Amino acid sequence: MQLPDAEALCTALADAMRGHVDPARTALVGIHTGGVWVAERLHAALGLKIPSGSIDVSFYRDDYNQRGLHANARTSQIPFDIEGAHIVIVDDVLYTGRTIRAAMNELFDYGRPAKIDLAVLTDRGGRELPIAPSFCPHSLSLPASQMLALERAEGGKLSFRLMEK
Repeated sequence: MQLPDAEALCTALADAMRGHVDPARTALVGIHTGGVWVAERLHAALGLKIPSGSIDVSFYRDDYNQRGLHANARTSQIPFDIEGAHIVIVDDVLYTGRTIRAAMNELFDYGRPAKIDLAVLTDRGGRELPIAPSFCPHSLSLPASQMLALERAEGGKLSFRLMEK
């Protein structure tokens, strides 16, 4: 299987979002870690004025009591007022929808946004919750035994790697 070109997908995602976001009023929130990397790219490509935020959904996951705290948990950084804002949650790969649900739950602890959109590089199918991206330049089907992971090399280049769970 040929893996998608993450760099080309970042460009395609920015192109898809252009015209649907207001550079002065739209804020991006990337989900750690891949979503943060993509949000950084989108922020620059779209010329957004509000600084990007980052979110770690570890405490909001519905399987927290089974898995415990992830070893690489980070603090969330939301450097803008959520109340009434247009927020775009950014992630690398959309799978079950549970991570996005957790991200929305955490965002609402900061305030009530006017609107939330979802931007992802690729949708791998396998949804367990009724969550769909607003912006997604690529989709593919993978068996549940495989995982698509975004990696960032020295120099910042993004690429996907296919892993067995």
